Amino acid sequence: METTGAPVTHRSWRGRRLDREHSLGLRLTLAAVAAFLVLVPFALIALLVLGAWPPLLRLDASITDAFHGYAQDHPVWVDVMTVWTHVFGPGPLRVAAVAVVVWLVRRGAPRLAVWVVVTMVTGGLLGALLKLLVGRDRPDLLEPVARAAGYSFPSGHALNATLAAGVLLLVFLPFARDSRRGRVALWTAAVLVTVVTGISRIALGVHWTSDVVGGWVLGTAVVAATAAGFATWRSGSGRRSARPLREGVEPELADQGPEGGRA
Repeated sequence: METTGAPVTHRSWRGRRLDREHSLGLRLTLAAVAAFLVLVPFALIALLVLGAWPPLLRLDASITDAFHGYAQDHPVWVDVMTVWTHVFGPGPLRVAAVAVVVWLVRRGAPRLAVWVVVTMVTGGLLGALLKLLVGRDRPDLLEPVARAAGYSFPSGHALNATLAAGVLLLVFLPFARDSRRGRVALWTAAVLVTVVTGISRIALGVHWTSDVVGGWVLGTAVVAATAAGFATWRSGSGRRSARPLREGVEPELADQGPEGGRA
């Protein structure tokens, strides 16, 4: 008895992942690789901190001394940095994330709300755990302009600013997908909050530069990893692949009404 039809071919896992005809598999692979590559520099920084690598320590000390000298001569600069570091500290940013979660649930996007929670919680727990594991002391300066408790690496402010900025950017990009000016504004705001928050910690003398860079890198890695996981979750509902850096992780969000219906 003969059978007809095209023969079934069994491709390797690598072939399926890199197949351009199946863009979801390709994009998920690229996203996972990107998250891993972002973790590599963080691991390197952490190892250098743990090993007290002299060139890194000298660089940290020189930058801290420069910022501290400037802060002592410019009290207004200290006031601005103090206000900024409080306004965009982990507490207020987490409150903002909770408000976005509530808004997403009311809008009918519970999966996206879960992604926001998972990203913020995962990043926050990783940061707290790594502080304990590394156990690095904060800068000990004569006549400090600010004080902070706890260990230093990675910077919790830099980490949480990166997490919150990344999450809010990827949530609200769908509303600017047809506006280049809107996308530029969202990206500019996200980068500004992330960078200035990290700099404020160095400027106030409560973190080394490598602490802040470590927080930025770890936060970026967490957002990239959870965004890749969310893309897999989306595929289960039959939705098209998204372009996260242009239209967010849930492009359909902009098409939903305030109570979850179509706009």
